[in-house]
Amino acid sequence: MVVPTGVLQLGFELGPETLPLLLIVAGLGLSIAEAMAPGAHFAVLGVALLAAGIVGLLLGPLAGPLVLAVLVLVFGGLALAGYRRFDLYGDAGVGQTTDSDSLRGRTGRVTERVTPQSGEVKLDRGGFNPNYAARALDGEIPVGTEVLVVDPGGGNVLTVTSMEELEDDIDAELARGRARLEAEAEEAADSDAATEDEPERA
Repeated sequence: MVVPTGVLQLGFELGPETLPLLLIVAGLGLSIAEAMAPGAHFAVLGVALLAAGIVGLLLGPLAGPLVLAVLVLVFGGLALAGYRRFDLYGDAGVGQTTDSDSLRGRTGRVTERVTPQSGEVKLDRGGFNPNYAARALDGEIPVGTEVLVVDPGGGNVLTVTSMEELEDDIDAELARGRARLEAEAEEAADSDAATEDEPERA
C-alpha cells in the first residue's frame, strides 16, 4: 500500500483497519450534524457510513475498500428506504414542489416584513428550504402574519396577501349573501300574505 510522504513524515500509519474507523467517525459526525439541524439533510448518509464502519470493524481484515464501498451503498439504500417508509419527519410527499405553480395557494408566515418591494415568508410544507422572497399584493404585512401565495412568480419572488384581508373579504361576501337571502325570504312572505288576503272568486 502506498502512503503519501506527508503522512509518513507526521508519523501516522494508515492501515486497512483504519478505514472502518474513519467511516464510523464520519457517520457519527453526520449524525451529530443531523441532530443539530434536523431535516433529513445528513441522516441517510450518516447512518450508512456508521453502519458500514461498524460492520467493517466486525469483518476485520476482510473489510477492504471495495467491501466497505458496497456496505455503504447497501446501508445507504436501507436507510433511505427506512426514512421514506417510516416518514420520520412527517413530511412525506409534501416537502418538495414540482414546479412554481404548485406554490400557488400555499400558506405560510411572514418572517421579514413584506412590502411591495421586499420581504420574506416561510411556507408551510415548503421543502428543505421553505423560505422565499416575497412581495405584498398591496400595503405592508407585519412579521408573524399568516399569508397566502397568490402569484408564485416563477418560484423566485412570491406575491402574497394577508389571510386576515382574505377573511374580511369572505366575511363581507357572506354577509351580502345572507342579506340577499333574507330579502328574498321577506319578499316571498309578503307575496304569500298578499295572495291570502285576496278574496275568493265565485
